[in-house]
Amino acid sequence: MGEPEGIAAIVLAAGYSSRMGDCKPLLRLGPYSAVEHAVRCFFRAGIRDVRVVTGHRAEAVAAAVRPLGAGVIFNPRFDQGMYSSVQAGVETLGAEVEAFFLLPADHPLIRVSTIEKMLHYYRTGKKGIIYPAYGGRRGHPPLISARYVYEIRNGTYPDGLQELLNKYEHDALDVAVEDEGVVLDMDTPEDYRNLLYYLESRAVPTVEECRRILREARVSEAVWEHCHTVAALAFSLVKHLNRAGVELDEDLVLAGALLHDVARAQPQHARAGAELLQARGYPRVAAVVAAHMDIDVDEAKPLAEAEVVFLADKMVKGRGIVSISDRLAGMLETYCYDRQACRAARQRLKKAELIKKKVEKILGRPVEAVQPENWLSRETNSTEVEVNA
Repeated sequence: MGEPEGIAAIVLAAGYSSRMGDCKPLLRLGPYSAVEHAVRCFFRAGIRDVRVVTGHRAEAVAAAVRPLGAGVIFNPRFDQGMYSSVQAGVETLGAEVEAFFLLPADHPLIRVSTIEKMLHYYRTGKKGIIYPAYGGRRGHPPLISARYVYEIRNGTYPDGLQELLNKYEHDALDVAVEDEGVVLDMDTPEDYRNLLYYLESRAVPTVEECRRILREARVSEAVWEHCHTVAALAFSLVKHLNRAGVELDEDLVLAGALLHDVARAQPQHARAGAELLQARGYPRVAAVVAAHMDIDVDEAKPLAEAEVVFLADKMVKGRGIVSISDRLAGMLETYCYDRQACRAARQRLKKAELIKKKVEKILGRPVEAVQPENWLSRETNSTEVEVNA
């Protein structure tokens, strides 16, 4: 996606954080602070006008976000509540801004895809207030048309911005997103612990998020079915392996298998798919996808998630499960006039055989005895988009 013209993002990071007992914008969530996560999300979505409103511990917050390229707005009235910070941020918006995101820094783990989807519906629709919704619940950040700037700047609303926005419900649109982060905040230490857990778990997309990615990539019905068959087999394999004492990430295997051919229509599709997933914030899944066409296999090293996905992919032709030898025969027939392709096919299937031996050594039985998880094949490739007016 290109840079969205006329769109700004305001991150609110001025409050006292009294219930938390520490400065929420500066709390660490993995390698970044909360406010850094928020700013980086908008930049990664292509928004270049990102402004952070500071107040309590203003210098420390400013020092965290300035190196990222964000503008800093100090709110001298920050002790009067969040609405004063909303006003401080909105007052800096010029005529070039047609709409703006508004995100409290204590909602830091928003997905880039959520921002992109909201922008899409703002551009293609007629509503002036766009809310992300997860599981039917509205979340943050809203995307607000600049036509509300004057009233925000000059209005008095004891219950804050939401009181103002509620007046214009007729101009609002809920956009369903597969992003629990839009409804997760961190007001208390327990909330903070929950966000830390969520950050670790969200490194891998859920099944529904994987399916949404496949739909957005507009994969063919054949690719959809192939990916689900590979995932059904890979997921069953990893569950049996873990029961046998291996410690593999089942969610990573499932997501990697579902998304391994997400860029199937593109040249060098393994690399293209990995780049797509890296851009969406899934580096671990990207690494699995990058390896599904070529992988280094060391029989002396422990089995890895990427090897399970590689093996499952080489045991599926279309939507049918086949032996590796049958898969090779089919590939050689397909590429019979291309020596280089035949050579590459033999090399890939040889690696699959090595992985198969590693798996069977752990399981103590043939891989063919493992039945796929059939529930994964029940979902169809529907391109319907969930939007509630």
